[in-house]
Amino acid sequence: MKILKPLFENNRRWAARISTENPQFFEQLAKQQNPEYLWIGCSDSRVPSNQIIDLMPGEVFVHRNIANMVIHTDLNCLSVLQYAVDVLKVKHIMVVGHYGCGGVRAAMGTDRLGLIDNWLGHLRDIYRLHHQELEHLNDKQKFDRLCELNVIEQVANVTSSNIVQEAWAKGQNLSIHGWIYGIDNGLLTDLDVTVDGGHQRVE
Repeated sequence: MKILKPLFENNRRWAARISTENPQFFEQLAKQQNPEYLWIGCSDSRVPSNQIIDLMPGEVFVHRNIANMVIHTDLNCLSVLQYAVDVLKVKHIMVVGHYGCGGVRAAMGTDRLGLIDNWLGHLRDIYRLHHQELEHLNDKQKFDRLCELNVIEQVANVTSSNIVQEAWAKGQNLSIHGWIYGIDNGLLTDLDVTVDGGHQRVE
């Protein structure tokens, strides 16, 4: 008896549906992956990358962690970033946060949560950095704005990484974007912090 049998049944139905729609899909997918996009997002189960942007498997390379962080000592994230940029030659990196992020909310509090406090410390640094702006907002506005500011800071971290800097130095076509997702309406918002070849531009 298979454990979690319903998930296997879901998988069989999904594979059958995809094969009906495109009989060569899995054969082509197995030969290579050639995505143009790297999605750096939150681990939150309500924020599924492919579904949100309606792309099929093979079309977006994905890294997810608590609160969509890009930390220069996180070898997991940096390895994904390097593979995406140097090997897959993605053209777009999207850092995607979301309103209602539990990691951001936890960082705003004073409770001690254990190991994750080391991770949340980076978010608390962002809070301190923007304290003057945030202190004038009500709790809801402050929470939403910190979710946005976190994305903006992570875009800066991606941009300043030696991986991206070296790619731009070689003339590689690569843009970094900062987006935020509304769980309550399913919509993405561009935070207008796109960086292209070392130059910020508003889209």
